[in-house]
Amino acid sequence: MNYTTLVDVATLAAHLDDPAWLVVDVRHQLADTGYGERAYAAGHIPGAVFLHCDRDLSGPMNGANGRHPLPAPEKLAQCFGAIGIGPQTQVVVYDDAQGMIAGRLWWLLRWLGHDRVALLDGGLQAWQAVNGPLTPEMPRRSPTTFSVTMCESCVDADYVRAFMQTSRMHLVDARAPDRFRGENETMDPVGGHIPGAVNRFFRDNLQADGRYKPAAELRAEWLAVLAGTTPEQVVHQCGSGVSACHNMLAMEIAGLTGSRLYAGSWSEWCADPARPVSTG
Repeated sequence: MNYTTLVDVATLAAHLDDPAWLVVDVRHQLADTGYGERAYAAGHIPGAVFLHCDRDLSGPMNGANGRHPLPAPEKLAQCFGAIGIGPQTQVVVYDDAQGMIAGRLWWLLRWLGHDRVALLDGGLQAWQAVNGPLTPEMPRRSPTTFSVTMCESCVDADYVRAFMQTSRMHLVDARAPDRFRGENETMDPVGGHIPGAVNRFFRDNLQADGRYKPAAELRAEWLAVLAGTTPEQVVHQCGSGVSACHNMLAMEIAGLTGSRLYAGSWSEWCADPARPVSTG
């Protein structure tokens, strides 16, 4: 069986010694970019490898392309091959940030054509809640060749500018409501949102225990967000193209497939003073 959205802790525990499975730890904190590596070294799910949100899952910043620009596909493919992701590898990704960082890797793998990737539902906290083991031992994985089949699952700022506030695009912003309104902005130099965007805070996809809501509940909520538009019209964004992937995953769980990502998101958009901004 292939897992393409979520894996629960019991299923992961049953496959810890399965050579066809690979667990990836992507713990990260925006305010402390060394946190993930330290946490991983102190203890991680057995067999898990570590990827860094800034170095591995993002490309270089140039001041105009956002805080987490997309990495070059060929560089990303080399990274995935180096940790042993082959065409039949079942990848399970986790963090301790309610899936915010793990969703980014989930999307990146799918962007390069690898659908056998799922989040650990509830993240590291769910694993620890059932006394799942942690180890400081570094795994050994044999490198392989990662084959790329690019998917048309993202759009750029020109696309957003061309179709904002039109029926062709339904733009969904995953940031917290106050930041969407332009209040309490601490990450980016300008507060507000892209005109025409609607707000769906990514944490609204979760239950109180940090696991995703059931598919039927997510579907009902997301159909309300879509407001009569189709999934294919939806473009997701956030502050820097990370937490927006959480919303895309929620739509996939709900059976609403075909949405896309504006990876540059608000941090790229607001870097150009010629682009319009809305508040409130």
